Amino acid sequence: MDGWTLMAEATRDPFVESRHLGAAVIAGPEGVRHAWGDPERVILPRSAVKMIQALPLVASGAADAAGLGPEHLALACASHQGAEMHTRRVADWLAALGLSEADLRCGPQWPADRAARDALIRAEAAPSQLHNNCSGKHAGMLTLARHLGAGPEYHLPDHPVQVACREAFEAVTGAPSPGYGIDGCALPNFAGRLDGIAQAMAWFATAQTRDDAESRAAARLVAAMTAHPELVAGEGRACTDLMRAGGGRVAVKTGAEGVFTAILPEAGLGVALKIADGATRAADCAVTALLVRLGALSAEDPAVAARLEAPIRNRRGDTVGHIRPAPELRA
Repeated sequence: MDGWTLMAEATRDPFVESRHLGAAVIAGPEGVRHAWGDPERVILPRSAVKMIQALPLVASGAADAAGLGPEHLALACASHQGAEMHTRRVADWLAALGLSEADLRCGPQWPADRAARDALIRAEAAPSQLHNNCSGKHAGMLTLARHLGAGPEYHLPDHPVQVACREAFEAVTGAPSPGYGIDGCALPNFAGRLDGIAQAMAWFATAQTRDDAESRAAARLVAAMTAHPELVAGEGRACTDLMRAGGGRVAVKTGAEGVFTAILPEAGLGVALKIADGATRAADCAVTALLVRLGALSAEDPAVAARLEAPIRNRRGDTVGHIRPAPELRA
């Protein structure tokens, strides 16, 4: 598989049972610092770039006009669990706009949060669009659409909201997008090169050093993510656990099909990675290894250790193997 390199492997001690290939880039303001695999590979970044999609919401003045605070901005960047703390906040956000769940275009989704899922089952109720892991992002886009005086079908590729998202994506990645795929939540997901996405994360990491509207917006989004990691994902999720472990030193965001990004404000660095087979377990492991390598996380932190050497257990609960990063990521 040209352009891919080993990112993580699964052991069933003493054997290596499976290997996950991929590519990763660490970038600074000046460009690529380190790369594994092909840094020019074009990928669909999926939800790992929600902070880019949220840029127009803040930079346009729509967030301030609607009175949005850090919790709203964290939800705008979120792939949440559909827990009560997520759905209640999104419902209140929509109500403040004079809108409702019916105005969302993300589609319903069973919540990943067990308590929320069990409550729906006991009530013999169906999940709503509020439970969709992207409902916060969609609430943000509805806020922007209202601010722009645009129509309600904000999910369509030619809608002013999506035009603004594409312009933001191309500006921070430094290149025109070659196209898009429709994401799980019905929005266009613009493709870009892995090195460009890492460069975009470095742009976010250095946003506090600049004073233009877009940079101020970026800094606010990063601050919201690190202040409210529980809203960006949820209990037990890698994004939430790793940001908590980082103590504000790093903002991270996962995406479907094995994509992960990270923003390191103190170091002024950005990270982007993609696992070739789309495995989340490998993406979680690889990004953790890179963040330990960069000093943003301590390998001794329990949440970090749990993903750096993720145990594989049998039905009895015995540890019979591990998910481990490639040695090259740790060097």
